[in-house]
Amino acid sequence: METPGSQSSLHRANLERVVRAVRLAGSLTQAEIARTTGLSAATVSNIVRELKDGGTVEVTPTSAGGRRARSVSLSGDAGMVIGIDFGHTHLRVALGNLAHKVLAEEAEPLDVDASAAQGFDRAERLVGKLIDATGVDRAKVAGVGLGVPGPIDVESGTLGSTAILPGWAGTKPAEELRERLGVPVHVDNDANLGALGELVWGGGRGVKDLAYIKVASGVGAGLVISGRIYRGPGGTAGEIGHITLDESGPVCRCGNRGCLETFTAARYVLPLLQSSHGTDLTMERVVALARDGDPGCRRVISDVGRHIGSGVANLCNLLNPSRVVLGGALAEAGELVLAPIRESVGRYAIPSAARQLSVLPGALGSRAEVLGALALALSEMGDSTLLDETLPAAAPAFT
Repeated sequence: METPGSQSSLHRANLERVVRAVRLAGSLTQAEIARTTGLSAATVSNIVRELKDGGTVEVTPTSAGGRRARSVSLSGDAGMVIGIDFGHTHLRVALGNLAHKVLAEEAEPLDVDASAAQGFDRAERLVGKLIDATGVDRAKVAGVGLGVPGPIDVESGTLGSTAILPGWAGTKPAEELRERLGVPVHVDNDANLGALGELVWGGGRGVKDLAYIKVASGVGAGLVISGRIYRGPGGTAGEIGHITLDESGPVCRCGNRGCLETFTAARYVLPLLQSSHGTDLTMERVVALARDGDPGCRRVISDVGRHIGSGVANLCNLLNPSRVVLGGALAEAGELVLAPIRESVGRYAIPSAARQLSVLPGALGSRAEVLGALALALSEMGDSTLLDETLPAAAPAFT
């Protein structure tokens, strides 16, 4: 039995600090581990040696700043995590290991009018398909990250009434999938997971404060403050789509008028072009036509960018992020949408906040949310169980 403050309990705490740092980053050099954890280089070296001998981590040669170094990552067979992303019209599932390697990934269309139960059935089936295809031991699955297109009540785990999927409001997605899959399930909205995915794997790497803006059937923002997702006490932080732009504007699904969403989301934007381009338009098609020079599509994309920029300017004035990452199909428009966003930010944001901000397209495309779901599962799993499974019960007390 370890006594708090003893050498053995201190050693155990240091082991967990190192494992957590590596787990969250995917891989780190020993020097980076020392900086991240605050431990001395000698202590890190001893701990990494012990973890490697126990099969918890893998160490590979690399270089850092032109000098030889050793990269440390969790063992590929130490455990697995699953990411599930429910979108307005899609379901995407990914299977990854604790070394941040995606082993398998698959997406399929999702009927927007399908019931929650049908959606969970399909997710369960797709998870089983990926596990069988990779030959992964189900007992190795440590947890699931789940993304849904709507706000999640932090206390109850209930999907809010402004969810994009009809009929899903009031459900408890994490609880439902936990019963089906038999492992811990952690749920968040799609914008937060997009932010987490870009933070870990994409355009947000190395940044401590950013906003991920997703424009699709709705509009949401995932907020990262001091390197962590900010959800607010009720889980509704980042509902940028419901910033009021025009009190006399169209009625929004939230009940207010003139929300940002009513000027930028696909359901409101596509009808503007249907008289000239037909009724089978998608946002992806509008973006492609705009890139090819279609004047109507270019005008609509530009207007959407200006409206998004107004919302981003509000974020700048309130939170002063250093980076905004634009996700969803609209990001494929590149400078056609990014330039108007920057123009509105320059016009409406506090000058000092606008100068510090960079606005970039997402690096992960449609995979941002499912990779964010993997990152959520990785961030929420405990290190103690992982160490108990790989290290001997009696740990040496030399750190």
